Amino acid sequence: MIEGIDRTVDLVGARTSGLTGAADRDVVAAIRRCDAAALGATDGHFAAIARDGRTVRLARTIGIPLRYFVAKMYHGPFLVVSDRIDRIFDWCQSQRIGWQFDPVYTRMVPAHYVVELDQVGCPDPSPRYQRFFEPRIAQGSADLEEAGDVYIRSAYAVVRDWLSRVPSVERVAIAFSGGIDSTATLLMARQASRELGRDVDSIRAFTLDMGGGGDAAQAEAAVRALGMAEAWERIDVSPAEYDLEEAIRVVEDYHPLDVECAAAGLCLLRGIRRRHQNLTYLLDGDGGDENLKSYPLEDSDLTLSSVLRNPLLYQEGWGVDAIKHSPVYSGGLSRGYVRTYAPASALGFTAFSPFSVRSVIAAAAAIPFEQVLGGRIERLYTLKQDVVRAGIRSVLGIEMPVNPKRRFQDGVGTARPRVTKTWCRNVFNRIWEERLRDTPDALERRSGNEVPALR
Repeated sequence: MIEGIDRTVDLVGARTSGLTGAADRDVVAAIRRCDAAALGATDGHFAAIARDGRTVRLARTIGIPLRYFVAKMYHGPFLVVSDRIDRIFDWCQSQRIGWQFDPVYTRMVPAHYVVELDQVGCPDPSPRYQRFFEPRIAQGSADLEEAGDVYIRSAYAVVRDWLSRVPSVERVAIAFSGGIDSTATLLMARQASRELGRDVDSIRAFTLDMGGGGDAAQAEAAVRALGMAEAWERIDVSPAEYDLEEAIRVVEDYHPLDVECAAAGLCLLRGIRRRHQNLTYLLDGDGGDENLKSYPLEDSDLTLSSVLRNPLLYQEGWGVDAIKHSPVYSGGLSRGYVRTYAPASALGFTAFSPFSVRSVIAAAAAIPFEQVLGGRIERLYTLKQDVVRAGIRSVLGIEMPVNPKRRFQDGVGTARPRVTKTWCRNVFNRIWEERLRDTPDALERRSGNEVPALR
């Protein structure tokens, strides 16, 4: 292996969103020395890498994806890092080593870990994982009025801090279904806007309607009940724009519920973009369901026991040490947040959800779910509305309307058949088969042993 060559290719650089407790450079420095305590003392989102001799360290939170790929060049491994699979592939193509690439060779950095990789040659050792987020589990109050106050107070502080960084002349879009999380986000953003001396009406709610959708009706009823109808817009989009294959290309994943959600998200954001060409900032309620475990268990292979005994299951999946852990994708919302991040990024928005931030996740994790539920699955399905409504009442003094839970893709109208994971994965594979056909042939491709200085 040739010494003295920097074998790290960072295609995106350090990124943060709503970061508190440290500056960007401090986060990078903490990652370099694998300082879990320093990273754990921050809040908000970050994704960055740092090099320490032959060791490269990578870390991220839920809201900003990060991937890596090990390429073989110049008699040694090159670590290529980006937020997207296709961006890594394009770099490999530019270096004429696309023939080495396969999307399944890329790895997603799991949220809330420092990943350590030693670049010592072939074979490269497995990564090591150092956790930096350790919330206290089930140590909070079982009284839902108190639990709601803690949860929403944490979320409101995050919204207020994030909004304080948005230029005062900028408008902020709320992806609004009229459901519990998006209504709470709208109310918190408008209250924070008042406290910061901003124009409250610069906070605008947008609801996707493909014709007869339940979301549009409940969203309109919600804003009228709250006296905010003037700050709401219905985004009418033709059902023909709902494109699952486009969504798979954008999110680079094949989990069907995330693909369906992303397809609807692309329709909403494209509709907003047509009306408001300069609107950049976007708030949503993604992560609220995960925090309060508000998913129907009958739609999965999960049991109430598995959910309660794995407190961050919905945020992180089974964990990096579990048999079910995938090296290509992390688990839970750590994987699934691309359904929000990627469509927003593709259409020029900066997306942020207060419910995906660590302090808010910790506030939810502190609720003693086993004690509150008492083994009753049906109580789980009403828990989120009780916690959030109580918190909004306590923190903002507003009686929030509560509507039934439905998935984003199910509430936009025009019934569509559900797709399977097999179908989505077949589309994903076909997309990459087509891309990989464009790699240089044997006469054009570069050998991993070629040293540029010796050519």
